[in-house]
Amino acid sequence: MENTIIIPGFISVTMGFAVFLLGARLNSKLLILRRFNIPEPVSGGLIAAVLVMLAYKTTGLQISFEMEGRDLFLVTFFAAIGLNARLADLLAGGKPLAILLLLTLATILAQNLIGVAGALAFGYPAKAGVLFGSAALIGGHGTAIAWAPEVATATGLSGASELGVAVATLGLVLAALIGGPVARFLIGRNALTSSRPDEEHTVGVADDAAETTTIDHLGLIRVMLYLNLAIIFGYGLHQALLVAGLKLPLFVPCLVSGIVLANLRSLIAPNAAPVARTPVLALMSEFSLGIFLAMSLMSLQLWTIADLGLTMAVIMLLQTLFAVAFVLFVLFPMLGGNYRAAVLAAGFGGFALGATPTAIANMTAVTKRYGPSPIAFVVLPLVSAFFVDIANAIVIQAIVNF
Repeated sequence: MENTIIIPGFISVTMGFAVFLLGARLNSKLLILRRFNIPEPVSGGLIAAVLVMLAYKTTGLQISFEMEGRDLFLVTFFAAIGLNARLADLLAGGKPLAILLLLTLATILAQNLIGVAGALAFGYPAKAGVLFGSAALIGGHGTAIAWAPEVATATGLSGASELGVAVATLGLVLAALIGGPVARFLIGRNALTSSRPDEEHTVGVADDAAETTTIDHLGLIRVMLYLNLAIIFGYGLHQALLVAGLKLPLFVPCLVSGIVLANLRSLIAPNAAPVARTPVLALMSEFSLGIFLAMSLMSLQLWTIADLGLTMAVIMLLQTLFAVAFVLFVLFPMLGGNYRAAVLAAGFGGFALGATPTAIANMTAVTKRYGPSPIAFVVLPLVSAFFVDIANAIVIQAIVNF
């Protein structure tokens, strides 16, 4: 493609490392980023995305990153989440899981109402509202791209794919920025603390323990073995599901495989050297998620947002205000108004406007500062992995076919 510089996959991953470290450096220097729990890969990734946009605006050259390596970090992260999931936590997460399912459906409906109203207000076809709504926001880039052709066919709208990608891009940025401040507000206003402060973190190492945590080589190799086994079994399960006609993202069966593997291991060999809830696994989780998110954000084409101008600004402002208000006044009290509810509020804010990795990054930044919340890291991925795509597809299809 003319005027495009393609960065090979290995170099893209290397740049992801650098971007993550840039974000860590920024967070260590700027109190405001730490105070509002902005994740490190978000800080670095947005700076990198702005630099890429400036290069495009000043030279006309578009920098494109090959992203095959990024997907390995994603499945590694979800395999780690699965390995950390105890059966007791899965059972304890039943009630918040059911509540989150209902609240997610309500969010999908509300986002599309706002999207349709905004589309009509700015002269777009009503059916294009799904691209200003749940197709691009709670659905993300993949769902927006998948549904754009159907929207274009139903409405005759040219540039439907570009519209969906632009909305998803801005949504991802906003999702990465609102979760931490929302949790900070809720925790501070209600004087909340972790109910399990002495438990190991499931993702990341606590900020005040980073200098004293000990990681040995055997523990690292043991964790890598079980991560790889979870991914291998997850890949096999993924292939079996495809044969059965059920299409799910690869990270979903890897998550399930991790859950099964960890709980079978604790049942069969309860005295074996630990893998779950260890600093090594927590660090590998944060590393995998951080590099995935850093690469995702640094590759955003921010200039696509500017092309929609006032339309984008108004509709996305409304979507953001709805997400924040919904989390503060509906989700948080319905989930019990406790510390876990505040952590899930940070995650849901990121998930509603962006993607599951953004939500987990928001929760990680919060728990590293305020204390662990293991059930939150089990419940939210289960909702986003199993429920959202199905519910979202039904609602979008109904609107497009109406």
